[in-house]
Amino acid sequence: MKYVWPPILAAMQEREQKISEGLAAADKASHDLELAQEKAVERLKEAKTEAAGIVDAANRRASQIVDEAKDAAVAEANRVKTAAQAEIEQESNRAREQLRSQVAALSLAGAEKVLGASIDASAHADIVDKLAAEL
Repeated sequence: MKYVWPPILAAMQEREQKISEGLAAADKASHDLELAQEKAVERLKEAKTEAAGIVDAANRRASQIVDEAKDAAVAEANRVKTAAQAEIEQESNRAREQLRSQVAALSLAGAEKVLGASIDASAHADIVDKLAAEL
């Protein structure tokens, strides 16, 4: 037995060491798996946070673009309105002047008929101008 036990004990110790190494490797792999899962969860959280930030930034930019477009549209509408008002004012003034000249001519013609004689336009220009200004 003296010769039989040492090889059996050596084989058992070697087997025990291999089993111990296998268990240690399994524990390490389990620990590494937990770390990898934690990292994956953390990266997923970071990705979700980053995605939410990107979406928020895009929404803010979209709102900004809409606001800028509204402001530009209001400015353009005001410009068009001002130009239209100026044109209306010019047309109104032109029409008034035209009416004044027509009324002056009609008044002169009426006065000629009433008096039965031709009125000298250059002599009575002041009277016609005053009459046109009153109209």
